[in-house]
Amino acid sequence: MFDLLIIGGGGAGLSAALAAHDAGAKVGVLGKNYPTRSQTSMAQGGINAAIGNIEPDSVEAHIADTLKSAHTLADEGMVRRLCEKAPDAIGWLDRIGTPFSRLEDGRVAQRRLGGASGKRACYAQDYTGLKILHTLHDTALKQGIEFLSEYYLLNFIVEEGRVLGVTAVEMATGEVKAIGAKSVVVASGGYAGLYRGFTTNSSATTGDGVAAAIRAGCVLSDLEYVQFHPTALRSSGILISESARGAGGRLLNSKGEHFVDELLTRDQVAKAIWEQLESGEEVFLDIRHLGEAFVEENLPQERKLAKLYEGIDPVTDLIPIKPVAHYTMGGIDVDHMHCTKVKGLYAAGECANSKVHGANRLGGNSLLETIVFGREAGENAAAFARQHGDVNPRNSEQFEKDRSFVAAIPHFTNQIDFYEKRDFLGKIFYRNVGIVRNEMGLKGVLSVIRQMQKELPFMGIADKSREYNTNLIEFIEFGNMVELAEAILVCAISRKESRGAHQREDHPREEKSYDGVHSLSWKHDGTLCNEFGGLA
Repeated sequence: MFDLLIIGGGGAGLSAALAAHDAGAKVGVLGKNYPTRSQTSMAQGGINAAIGNIEPDSVEAHIADTLKSAHTLADEGMVRRLCEKAPDAIGWLDRIGTPFSRLEDGRVAQRRLGGASGKRACYAQDYTGLKILHTLHDTALKQGIEFLSEYYLLNFIVEEGRVLGVTAVEMATGEVKAIGAKSVVVASGGYAGLYRGFTTNSSATTGDGVAAAIRAGCVLSDLEYVQFHPTALRSSGILISESARGAGGRLLNSKGEHFVDELLTRDQVAKAIWEQLESGEEVFLDIRHLGEAFVEENLPQERKLAKLYEGIDPVTDLIPIKPVAHYTMGGIDVDHMHCTKVKGLYAAGECANSKVHGANRLGGNSLLETIVFGREAGENAAAFARQHGDVNPRNSEQFEKDRSFVAAIPHFTNQIDFYEKRDFLGKIFYRNVGIVRNEMGLKGVLSVIRQMQKELPFMGIADKSREYNTNLIEFIEFGNMVELAEAILVCAISRKESRGAHQREDHPREEKSYDGVHSLSWKHDGTLCNEFGGLA
């Protein structure tokens, strides 16, 4: 049994683990992949902090940029905490060995990302998330933190309103395990994997922690807010970092016309590109004028990806791009202590809605949130564990229920191929729950999703083996995706306005009546409920 069990080994999870370990807690980190494969490794551009190494900057300017980008849906107190702690977060990452790019005098280099009033993002070439992740992982290994990798989360074990641990499939054996913990931090990432084939995210970002949270009694908020990154490679959807635009890259249509300010916020740039594509134009990112030396020094990954997936060299060729789903602003609703509605259950990182991103996340703030709020969540969960006694989840009703469910899956009829449904889900979400939406399209997709829910008992798996059965895991993931899809759609239909990443062509204006108003989703006796509420 652990004092604290963390679900997810990305930036937020590892930051929480290190903070809780420093507080004296016995910590375990559970994940369906190894930590170095987490979504944090995909973050390229940088991590924001007002340290002013390139040009004058201030915490107040960072706060103002974040609030402006959020379109009234951010909690100013949480934003202030995030921005005020940013310089210390960079100092901590620097001390534990993060290989940031440097100025000639040895200070951490910074660059400008979209929506920022200056050069604020600290970076490590265009591998920022990867370098931070590996540094955190190495530090956790040195500290002796225990990793339960290749364990797939099923559900949280909750009794009398308090979390007692989790149920999970040990992928190596196929057995369902009950893992006890005095407190739990969910850091399992977002749900942009629903846009399969049209996302910068890995196929593992299926919202498992978020789906398990709503089943456990947590409230989800602002699920309709999905950020689309303006520049992904056209053929593959692989991310081309915002740093390419921050360095002076230009967006051109097929006529060679420059049609948008590249350093506006992501919602504005993505919409401008979408409108070009809808009018029949192709769109390209042009970094040829930056020169080969600059690209090799600052954007080496972008060049490699363009060569590999598009067959072009950005030093001499235009990069064909399109906007795709990138980041989910909504998630598990948490209070100022990062605690959910369930006692002892905390959440941090992309799976959580800590009210700092609002309707549109500012580039460079996601990595910052994983570090600052990940550490806070770890400290708070460790404090909860110190104040509460041991737990024994092995005889819980949840454990028996989940063990029976997993044992039954190989016997499902498998009349319908869920892989085809999963790919179809990605296509209709991108087209109808994408950058521009309308009620007819949203309700059409909702009808499809509810039909998928009815068909789930007629889906199943072909692989009946127990060890490393990816067919089984992907089937359970699909169930989580369908469950979340319904909630996302209900929220998107209910919000009859356009704000940030939620653009309704049938309600094109930002309505004052929705200022500071969050969509809330929860389950009551298994039925999805939804309403709007103000700031917590």
